[in-house]
Amino acid sequence: MRYEDLYITGVGVHIPGRVKAADAVERGDFDERLARQTDMASVAVSDGAAAPEMAVEAARTALRRSGTGPLDIDLILHADVHYQGHDCWAPASYIQREAVGNRCPAIEVRQLSNGGMAALELAARALDGNGLPTSSALLTTGDRFCEPGYDRWHSDPGTVFGDAGTSLVLSRRPGFAQLRSLCTVSEPELEKMHRGDDPFGAEPFEVRQPMDAEATKQAFLNEVGTSYSLARVQAGQSEVLKRALHDAGCELSDIDWFVLPHFGRRRITQTFLQPWGIDFPATTWSWGRTVGHLGAGDQIAGLAYLAESGSAKPGQRCLMAGIGAGFTWSCAVVEIRRAPSWDTP
Repeated sequence: MRYEDLYITGVGVHIPGRVKAADAVERGDFDERLARQTDMASVAVSDGAAAPEMAVEAARTALRRSGTGPLDIDLILHADVHYQGHDCWAPASYIQREAVGNRCPAIEVRQLSNGGMAALELAARALDGNGLPTSSALLTTGDRFCEPGYDRWHSDPGTVFGDAGTSLVLSRRPGFAQLRSLCTVSEPELEKMHRGDDPFGAEPFEVRQPMDAEATKQAFLNEVGTSYSLARVQAGQSEVLKRALHDAGCELSDIDWFVLPHFGRRRITQTFLQPWGIDFPATTWSWGRTVGHLGAGDQIAGLAYLAESGSAKPGQRCLMAGIGAGFTWSCAVVEIRRAPSWDTP
């Protein structure tokens, strides 16, 4: 979908700390072969802060940078992948109380690794054409991938999971970046890839603990075949890319920066770089490999990195790309309008 008057006015990321991949290998926490394949330098690791707490810190930064007050926030969306710290609890409401303090709708989004992009699409559709010149939406993500539920180093071989909170303010008020297009494509025929042959459980991690994405994927591939799965994945990703570029009125060659999921080197090369014919210097890989896959927050975090570092210049276009189990793919074209005037870490 094409957008004419939606802007990004603030972004924020809360990284609790980092653990070097080499140190994890030395301790025996990280398989040496996987360490070479992923080529991760370090991973963001929380030593106690819960996922929603990190999201609150990121939200406070994004709101401060955007200059947006509580009365201007008409929607709050919080996306996550893993456990949020309490059972039968609404983390979006906690984030609203701690970071905003208003009474607008606050809703959790559960679309796994594509959750941040899904939240961005929902917010864009809600704000588009509503006629309120200062109307804004606060988007947050937050995850902490710790045992016993998650082995950040091995639960999904090829991807190392990091802990962080991220936030973005989308607004009808002009900001440092403009949303030009945003599209999402679904392929439910692939949902079983993360279910496999496992029975439905009565409680989290009843079947296996920690989570093992490789086991469910292999069960699915044994049933349908690798060619079937690969063809569906490639088709979905190709479709969403073409639609986003078309709606933004540009070509792939017009994109200056690619904000991609923080996969390991081998997986990101096979999934994005080779099919799209792009190289690492045009991506946020150099930073992503220092924090790991931040659940639903890679795209917001990557855009924040480009803004904070000054890497993305006014007039440049960024393509934010997401993929999540289900499967869903999202792509957004964002144009940098000016250098941010807010503080940087």
